Amino acid sequence: MNRKKKIIQTLKKREKKKNAKLHTSNKPKYVSKADREKLASEESDAAVDSLESSVENASADEKTGTQENA
Repeated sequence: MNRKKKIIQTLKKREKKKNAKLHTSNKPKYVSKADREKLASEESDAAVDSLESSVENASADEKTGTQENA
């Protein structure tokens, strides 16, 4: 009986390994805390730059608009 049980166990183990390779995880890749902080600082810098450029564009539009009306 033990021999039969051992054979069944090894076959089940092989089957599990095959299935595990087929089903990859949808879990996102781990990002370390330091990398997350770096990405967050880069995003905030980019957001500040885009806000500054939009403010400059708006002020330039206002200046040209007042000159046209005058």
